[in-house]
Amino acid sequence: MADSNEMTINLVVLGKTQTGKSAAGNSLLGSSDFESRLSPSSVTASCSLGRSGRIPGLVRRNGCESALRVRVLDTPGYPHSALSKEQVRDTVRAALAQHFGEEGLHLALLVLRADLPLCPDESNDTVQLIQELLGPTWKDFTAVLLTHADKAEEAGYNEETYLHSASSTLLSLLNSVQHKYIFLHNHDSIIKEERNIVLRKLLNFIRKNNYQVLLKHSKE
Repeated sequence: MADSNEMTINLVVLGKTQTGKSAAGNSLLGSSDFESRLSPSSVTASCSLGRSGRIPGLVRRNGCESALRVRVLDTPGYPHSALSKEQVRDTVRAALAQHFGEEGLHLALLVLRADLPLCPDESNDTVQLIQELLGPTWKDFTAVLLTHADKAEEAGYNEETYLHSASSTLLSLLNSVQHKYIFLHNHDSIIKEERNIVLRKLLNFIRKNNYQVLLKHSKE
């Protein structure tokens, strides 16, 4: 947190290669900080931190309006076309300590594609990685971001019918993170109103978690 008129939230995007992690990070930041493109191999090979400018009108604290700043850590996916699971884990762990060791992490965003079914094996791999990175309380600090929601809509699914038809693996995962999930459209540039809706949902998750943070440590 900075001054009383400003609030900063720290986020990390995690998930498989080509789920849209970097694009989601750009949407949250309102920028194009992270390289995002279609590729036959994994695009992101290292972690990078993006920062938004001041976003007014989203936060009220103690009866006063505060500006919001968003920090997003983009990460390599797993499975990765060039990195082992251990390399991905160690790279992300080091970056989390470097960027969020002082202020802490508010939320890990597990990025999944809404237009692809979630299967048990890949869910187990992803959850295991998050557990190794965040520890035993990972469920309290993890939300699911379902990208490519526009493709699900084109196929005739709204959020309600989508969840009604979802795999038991996905429903079990959503249940384990206390139904913290957000559907995100994949546009080249997310519109300001949609971005603000997503940020308000994230702020609500963080508020319900009493603004707690993970990974914070003393530098003494």
